[in-house]
Amino acid sequence: MPLKRPALPLTGGCSCGAIRYEVAGLPLALYTCNCTECQTASGSAFALNMPVASKDLHFTKGQPKGWHKTSSSGAKVIAWFCGDCGARLYGEREGRPESMTLRAGTLDDTSWLEPAAHLFMRSAQSWVQPAKGAQCFEEQPVPAEFRAALAAWRSRFE
Repeated sequence: MPLKRPALPLTGGCSCGAIRYEVAGLPLALYTCNCTECQTASGSAFALNMPVASKDLHFTKGQPKGWHKTSSSGAKVIAWFCGDCGARLYGEREGRPESMTLRAGTLDDTSWLEPAAHLFMRSAQSWVQPAKGAQCFEEQPVPAEFRAALAAWRSRFE
């Protein structure tokens, strides 16, 4: 079933309004990550992640601050957040300069969001129910499986 195609550019920002952004192109995907690291970082049961092309993300007000760390997989990442309210906005991962992972809950319009996949279901809270038709992975999927799930999600907008 086709998903509601969002109007572009997508807009969003932090909780206090100090930072605003636009996304010029259709996101690459939408998925939840239920790993314990994302649970801690989000303060919730999962992170709702939306990779977007780096060239499509533009800040229209303010500039986020970065926190550099090494993920549990060993990858160097930068988590970008508002320096005033602390809202996490997006992340960058070493070796993936072509995309950034936006926190989808920071969008102004979240009515069209429906995840393509749920990652790290082995550590998901017992009450988390996957979206209908979404692929579920017990941990990080192999790249080919993940690309297929994301391609299927994007095709639902065509």
